[in-house]
Parts: sequence; structure tokens; C-alpha cells
Amino acid sequence: MMQWNDLRSMNMEELTQVLLARGEKKFRARQIYGWLHKKLISRPEEMRNIPAACLDKLCEDHPLYGVTELKRYVSKIDGTMKFLFALHDGNIIESVLMKYKHGNSVCISSQAGCRMGCRFCASTLLGLSRNLYPSEMLDQIYQIQRMTGERVSHVVVMGTGEPFDNYDALSRMLDLLCDPEGLNISRRNITVSTCGIVPRIYQFADRHPQVTLAISLHAPDDASRRDLMPIANRYSLAELMKAANYYVNKTRRRITFEYSLVKDKNDGREEALKLVKLVEGLNCHINLIPVNPIQERDFKQSEDRSVRHFVKVLEDNHIQVTVRREMGRDIQAACGQLRKGYAERSEAVCDPTA
Repeated sequence: MMQWNDLRSMNMEELTQVLLARGEKKFRARQIYGWLHKKLISRPEEMRNIPAACLDKLCEDHPLYGVTELKRYVSKIDGTMKFLFALHDGNIIESVLMKYKHGNSVCISSQAGCRMGCRFCASTLLGLSRNLYPSEMLDQIYQIQRMTGERVSHVVVMGTGEPFDNYDALSRMLDLLCDPEGLNISRRNITVSTCGIVPRIYQFADRHPQVTLAISLHAPDDASRRDLMPIANRYSLAELMKAANYYVNKTRRRITFEYSLVKDKNDGREEALKLVKLVEGLNCHINLIPVNPIQERDFKQSEDRSVRHFVKVLEDNHIQVTVRREMGRDIQAACGQLRKGYAERSEAVCDPTA
């Protein structure tokens, strides 16, 4: 049974079956699929070699969902672009284009909002509106490539939302994105980030062994992690690290741990040594992230000196570590900041008491 009914979320086999059931020729499926996933069209009428009667009937039952650009912000610091996109039902999401020497990387959202409740993240402040369809995840990439005229070579599923909370749609999106009949992006150029939904880590390792996994760790012990991340109340660090070891052993690939540095909370020498012990012997990389302050929380970014000392402890213990280069700071490129601001401004305009 088909899980998603919209046109761009269907794979080639499903699209073919739909068209054959309508009395269309089999080759129409390949034509339509190419328009959707190679030529990256936004409207059905752009499929110039498909009869209008075929398209009209097809789109009655299988709408063409995607994203529509609302606003675009360009960083004066590094050229990073942040996009606010509208979905067909009025929900708002955000995506980021980052340009590197190795190619263009797009960070996409997997949900409209988030219910994970991580205390340092703006994405969760408005709660979860809904999951995105595979098509809506894909079209963030497609629209950015179409608008810039430059190929997207790398994708990071690290925007608004918890990807593993929308696991089935995420898996379908990855299959479509890497399809040779579509953009054919290498799975090794894709990173998916999770706050640590343990059962999904096992599934992901089995289902997508070539895709890079990043786990949001942010604390080296259970008590500290529970203070920052509600998911830690459900899965202990012991359970999480067991799943991380499974991923590494199953895929033979290095795993990334993301660690947001919060001043006076998790950025001291003691925490660094605990982190060393936690990941000891595991093929991993630590990505240190100076936390982006948000006005609803009292978290402050670690001082440069603290960051350097934290890095030194890890390096002295032969742990691979980098400090994430901040991009788009002047355009609020951190997850959820622009979406939240846009929603609040829209509410203020509609509120006669505002």
C-alpha cells in the first residue's frame, strides 16, 4: 500500500503503477519522474511533453507538493543563504545553503517545528506542527539548486525537526535523492543528525549504511544530558553509546558526535575528560559547537579560552575534534530562529491588541 499519495513522494515503481492503472503508457512514468527529480519543476504545466489531460487527471488524486520561497537572507559575512519556505498548508520551514570549497551544502528541515524539547534550540519553542512529506524535504534542495543555478553536492538533515521522529519519510527522501534517475547525490555526501532515538539508530545503520550519522550528545553524563535534552530521560547514555557502536561496527564508518558548548554548564575540563572516557575506543569525530544564544534561554556561548582548553583535552587524548565554523551568524542561521521570528511577527500583525 502506498504511504504517500503526492506526486513527488512516489518512487518510480509506484508512479508507474498509478499511470498504468489509468491506461497510460509505461514510458510516461519515466518522463514525469524526470521532470520532477532531474529538471526540478515546480508546477505541472512545466512538463511540456506530457498531455494536459493526463496531468490534470493525475494531479487531481496526486497533488504536486513542494515548497514556496517566502524570504531569502544572505549573510554579508560569508555568503550563507537562509530561506524561509511555505508549505501548501501554510506551515513555515527553513533551509540553509552553505558554500564550501568542496561544493554547495544544503541543510534541510524534516519537520515543521519539533517536539524534542532540547533546551538550547529555538526549533522546539513553538512545538511540532507536523511531519514533512518526502517531497517537501526534497523540494528544499531542488528549489535552492533551481534558484541558484548551482549544483547541490552535499545535504545535511540538521534543520528544524528531529529526522528520526519522521523516519519513514526520511528514508523515502534519501532513496529519491540518491536515485540515479534523479539528482543522484552520493549517500556518502549526506549527513543525518539525531538527538538520540536509539531504536532508529539501529534501523538506520541497517537501512542506510553509507549515510553519515551525527548524534547530538551535548553532555558527557546522564544527569547533565537530562538537564539539556528531554530525550535523555528515555534513553540513557549507555543505551545511546551501544547503538553508536552498532552503527560503527555495522557500517565501518566513523560516527560524529555534536557537542554544543554552553558556558559554565558543559565546557569545563571535567566534562572534557568525561567525554574522552565516554567515546574511548570508538571511531568517532567530535564536532564542538559554540551554542547560539536565544533570548528565551539563559545559555551563554563558551569563551574562546574555554573552547581552546576543551579542544586540547580531547586532542591530548587522541580524539578527533573540530570546532564548527559559524556561518550566517548575521542572518540568524541557527535552527528555528528565523521561523520563530516570522511566526511571531505574523501573529502580531493579525492581533488587534498587538
